[in-house]
Amino acid sequence: MDKGSIGGVFLAVAGIVAGLLIEGGNLGQILQPTAALIVFGGTLGAVLLQFPLNTVFAAFRSLGHIFAAPQKYDSQIVRLLVSFANKARRHGMVSLDADLESIHDPFLKQALMLAVDGTEPADVRNIMRVNLDSLTEEEERLPAVFESAGGFSPTIGILGAVLGLIQVMQHLDNIQEVGRGIAVAFVATIYGVGIANLFFLPFAGKMHLRIRNRHRRREMMLDGVISILEGINPRMLEIKLNGFLDDANRETKERAA
Repeated sequence: MDKGSIGGVFLAVAGIVAGLLIEGGNLGQILQPTAALIVFGGTLGAVLLQFPLNTVFAAFRSLGHIFAAPQKYDSQIVRLLVSFANKARRHGMVSLDADLESIHDPFLKQALMLAVDGTEPADVRNIMRVNLDSLTEEEERLPAVFESAGGFSPTIGILGAVLGLIQVMQHLDNIQEVGRGIAVAFVATIYGVGIANLFFLPFAGKMHLRIRNRHRRREMMLDGVISILEGINPRMLEIKLNGFLDDANRETKERAA
């Protein structure tokens, strides 16, 4: 599990609840089903209106990846590509055909398949670049769902507060009820602003980071396959691909070495 994501959610919620309790409040003051229904229902409805249903479902399914620890196997891919370069230099590109079944990443497998089939390096780059752009564009739709939800929810929270105030205005003859009603009305604003800034927008930010990491990894794979096809020296290839590694993957590679 990603300790940063889990710890961030815990600290955010715990800090707000602790502040409420320290000021003499209680959880019952902010647990208002009506306000939650307005904010969550209104936000979900607006998101469904903007995005296709399958995109929204895919975005919520991807939440599990946010709390999963990022995979640090870029250094393993570098070693794999260097081994392919050594094998291709000794026995030719066709010899890599036997290794295709052992490759689990679809992008790397497709790029290497084109190379083994004798495709020119420029053609491999053009074909896989279209594939890469398509994959990245499709993945970028998922954080866009949460960015939109983060934009809608505060406004819908204000809408919920206004609806609550309308109800309060009908009971101006009872000052105690007015005060209690105003407090309840503003809970919708808390929900709208809270879920936007504590959940939706951070979710989108973390997903953007993961997408950029995957994009860089695919760039590394494509550059490696094309370099092998062009007959680059394996040692030069390793140095070249190491430039794609971040600090975490460099440390993993050094420990493995």
